Amino acid sequence: MARKKKKRRSPKTKNFSNSILTILKSDKSKSFNYKQIAAKLGVIDASGRNQIIKNLQRLKAKQEIEEVGRGKFKIVVSSDYHTGIIEVNSRQTGYVICDDFDEDIFIASNNLNRALDGDEVELYVFKRRKRGKLEGEITQIIKRAKSEFVGVIQINKNFAFVIPDSNKMYADVFVPINKTKRAEDGDKVLVKIEEWPEKADSPIGKVIDVLGKPGEHDTEIHSILAEYGLPYEFPHKVEQYANNIDTSITDREIKKRRDMREVLTFTIDPKDAKDFDDALSFQVLENGNYEVGIHIADVSHYLKEGTILDDEAYERATSVYLVDRVVPMLPEILSNNACSLRPHEEKYTFSAIFEMNDKAEMKGQWFGRTVTYSDARFAYEEAQEVIETKSNKISKDVSLTNKAYTVDRPIAKAIIKLNDLAKILRKKRMQSGAISFDKVEVKFLLDNENNPTSVFFKTSKEANKLIEEFMLLANKKVAEFIGKQSPKKTFIYRIHDEPNDEKLADLQNIISKFGYKLNLKDRKSISNSLNTLLKDVVGKKEQNLIDTLAIRSMSKAEYSVHNIGHYGLAFDYYSHFTSPIRRYPDVMAHRLLQHYLDRGKSANEERYEERCNHSSKMEYLATKAERDSIKYMQVKFMQDHKDEEFVGVISGVTDWGIYVEIIKNKCEGMVRIRDIKDDHYTFDQQQYALVGEVSKNIYQLGEEVIVKVKQADLVNKHLDFILLGKVHE
Repeated sequence: MARKKKKRRSPKTKNFSNSILTILKSDKSKSFNYKQIAAKLGVIDASGRNQIIKNLQRLKAKQEIEEVGRGKFKIVVSSDYHTGIIEVNSRQTGYVICDDFDEDIFIASNNLNRALDGDEVELYVFKRRKRGKLEGEITQIIKRAKSEFVGVIQINKNFAFVIPDSNKMYADVFVPINKTKRAEDGDKVLVKIEEWPEKADSPIGKVIDVLGKPGEHDTEIHSILAEYGLPYEFPHKVEQYANNIDTSITDREIKKRRDMREVLTFTIDPKDAKDFDDALSFQVLENGNYEVGIHIADVSHYLKEGTILDDEAYERATSVYLVDRVVPMLPEILSNNACSLRPHEEKYTFSAIFEMNDKAEMKGQWFGRTVTYSDARFAYEEAQEVIETKSNKISKDVSLTNKAYTVDRPIAKAIIKLNDLAKILRKKRMQSGAISFDKVEVKFLLDNENNPTSVFFKTSKEANKLIEEFMLLANKKVAEFIGKQSPKKTFIYRIHDEPNDEKLADLQNIISKFGYKLNLKDRKSISNSLNTLLKDVVGKKEQNLIDTLAIRSMSKAEYSVHNIGHYGLAFDYYSHFTSPIRRYPDVMAHRLLQHYLDRGKSANEERYEERCNHSSKMEYLATKAERDSIKYMQVKFMQDHKDEEFVGVISGVTDWGIYVEIIKNKCEGMVRIRDIKDDHYTFDQQQYALVGEVSKNIYQLGEEVIVKVKQADLVNKHLDFILLGKVHE
């Protein structure tokens, strides 16, 4: 009994210093006395209060707090304390990106103090004993980046633990047995952290969703979405609301719009597309010029602000394109039906219409709501055949109907002329300094059980670029139309800053290993030399590696009401207007454009900037989920090819091994340094290589090697390779 009594009286010996500092830091302008601190800490006994008083005096002596009145204390604001975002790595150490410093601040594992990847933190900064580099200690978590994690649950008799999938989440989550949501031992679950007591090794949480058995296809796909906080189904109330929307085309509404149903109109989309949110119209005017219409589904006609449907669309902010499915921003009644510009159907549209001559020079423009009728639907392959053959016949090899058929001659002529104009627009854009990122896309052929049967690569041809140029034109001209108005109007811009000098220098350093060079003299020189580089690597073994590194050297495009132009496209004004079915910023752009066409006042800048930030964040998470789904499918594909030897390119070198990308299918895996048995290898950062200590043998970035699958781990989406040697050996 005496032992138990001692435990109950443990507050006597407890050090409250960190807790006191946390309370005082929560409001640096406010002072607290010991009673207020005790109340916040839930200390009600006299001995506990005495410990708080002693700790206050100790902190005062260390000058970490100051007494500003009798018994009232405030935090001492030191210039050594800073704020930033922490990035935690798989080694359970981290770096804080902080605006106050040019370099990132290293955080040792014992100084993380419960900070998790992506958290906004306060840190105390000091110099490392070795090398004099900056190091820090996390002193406060200001804002958690996330509280929900995917992992595998291990159930014991009275409690459970969830072991997170992410190697950046270094702590297992303790779950009381009554909060496991009937999960079975070994299930993959979504767990929510509810608290993390100061002295506890693990956070405490509850299971909020049971995802299924690890390794099963739907379990892993749902896990990818859950890891990034992305939904995989609509709430019943939202579906119900959407299904009750009146989607009929009425004479009353048509009268409010420009009627373009008699103008030749068609769509060009991927063969397997289900939603068509843009169409082109074409007609020759009496003066010999061309009228080109870019018609976009009028989503904002159905998606009304303040409704549960709009709230859901805003929260999602984007559709998510995984390998085997699309997680749409809008329910199917809108995305695949009412707002989809399907052939031989009348639709409400929002249009940008341009008059241009044979040189693709703009002679007039008009923006507004329309009603259109799509005369035909083309797959990219069909439009490409029309362009290549200059013919109005499409062969059965590319036909949507699987048999040869004849396209109306006016549509074929329209496609050919639009392609001519698109090529001129593209040439002008490239001459202005635009950068041509035509990165190869990895695609999979899937069977009925969503197993990958083969890998193929998707590249952009003229038909793809035709659509791209006219969508870019609409986005640019809408942004110009609003952006050049006086007085200034709040609008949604898609902005892209100039690349960081340091990142360009890193790119220069790497590509020099392959014999390439950049001219970093000025903006135009950078753009030109980047385009030359991207052109020169086409078809080379290092193409995918250099394409990827070049993209990573660029700043990240994002949404903002503060326009700085779009560096990559070489546009002074740019917005997203052409995909409101799958992007919420386009919906906002439509609403604002109509508001200003109706002579409305400038919208609230602060409100729309907040919405831009949210949209940028959700786009980033969706992109990560899409990449994870590709990685998952690559691992799944390689499970059936364990006995094969592959030629690959060394795509990355670290001090724990080399990454190898297989040339044939772009699947990337790791050869761990401990698995290379012919010598003891060390990482040479200057050469981007592993070097054998005895043999001096080098495995260098960009080198071709032969590998075989050692392990294909579906759950962790990871490939391990065995290195069999170099190609030239």
